[in-house]
Amino acid sequence: MKTQKVWFVTGASKGLGLTLVKQLLNTGAKVAATSRSIADLKKAVDFSGDQFLPLAVNLTSEESVADAIEKTIGTFGQLDVVVNNAGYGMTGALEELSDAEARTNFDVNVFGSLNVIRKALPHLRQQQSGHIINISSVGGFYGMFPGFGIYCATKFAVDGFTEALSEEVKPFGIHATIVSPGYFRTEFLNPTSLSMPQNPIDAYKLVRDSEALHLSQIKGNQPGDPEKGASAIIKLADVENPPLHLFLGEDAYNMAYAKIDAVKRDLESWKDVTVSTGF
Repeated sequence: MKTQKVWFVTGASKGLGLTLVKQLLNTGAKVAATSRSIADLKKAVDFSGDQFLPLAVNLTSEESVADAIEKTIGTFGQLDVVVNNAGYGMTGALEELSDAEARTNFDVNVFGSLNVIRKALPHLRQQQSGHIINISSVGGFYGMFPGFGIYCATKFAVDGFTEALSEEVKPFGIHATIVSPGYFRTEFLNPTSLSMPQNPIDAYKLVRDSEALHLSQIKGNQPGDPEKGASAIIKLADVENPPLHLFLGEDAYNMAYAKIDAVKRDLESWKDVTVSTGF
């Protein structure tokens, strides 16, 4: 009989994380799920069985994260799949976002995930198995979104450290995957998940137009189905050789190829310069 995996999912009280947790519980999996508010998490998931462990966690605190991992191991006896899903969006031109605004976005989207990885890996290494799934964004590969530079930078960071991580943990039988969704119909563009600049600069009309487009036209009309996205993530944990990169959504697929083609054009157009710089 196949043993159900133990999952640890951050940012589970809404959006893709909530959909994922609900689907996992329906399959019989054991799930430790985190949110800043345990009351919000319990209400959103609405599950009372002993296979569900809701946890209030401050991801920017190493102590809080370590405590959550230990509670997961203590409750379920093991840890198999870690999903770093917690994060939030931020708009604003680079000039108009303050150092504090930018650093706070990095603290949650980047350093929060690193805290989880750092505390989970000793257990995964000891059992010589596991899978770390980091939820990035197509904006971590394709950054041509005016007004989303800091958010894209956080997701580029996630992509970069996950690629290195995949090589570092391979000898221990551990997998790492970057999941890069396009636009999915979640709360991502709601005020609770999307931070706006505190001191906008009027000159950045292109940025204001992009913000308006996202809030008035894209919000509520995103093409991605969160149920299908969650199912794709669950599928990752069941394959012997999961991919390093998984883009979700036709829009993400097309944007990824647009970036690849643009880089190829620049490489070939400037090849003479590129290869002329050696000794």
